[in-house]
Amino acid sequence: QVQLVESGGGLVQPGGSLRLSCAASGNSLGRNIMGWFRQAPGKQRELVATISSSLSKNYADSVKGRFTVSRDDAKNSVYLQMNSLKPEDTAVYYCYLYTSRNYWGQGTQVTVSS
Repeated sequence: QVQLVESGGGLVQPGGSLRLSCAASGNSLGRNIMGWFRQAPGKQRELVATISSSLSKNYADSVKGRFTVSRDDAKNSVYLQMNSLKPEDTAVYYCYLYTSRNYWGQGTQVTVSS
């Protein structure tokens, strides 16, 4: 059974930066896609960014140029560097892994406010 554990959320002022981390437990994950989704209050969960085992990346238009997704397969980890944060980035951010099925982390709160 795979478990995903996120860290790095918090409160930041507009224009600031945060880095989210997510570590996947379990045996070798094989070829997979890892990434991040987010859900703001009253809204549906939406894709933020994903990165495949071949390092192919996909970003939501709203975060392009501000967020960077990366991974470290030696650590079974995925990261999200978030720069130039805006109040509309406020949401619970969920780590995501696809390898034959979907796995989700428990979520970490990101709040962008002055």
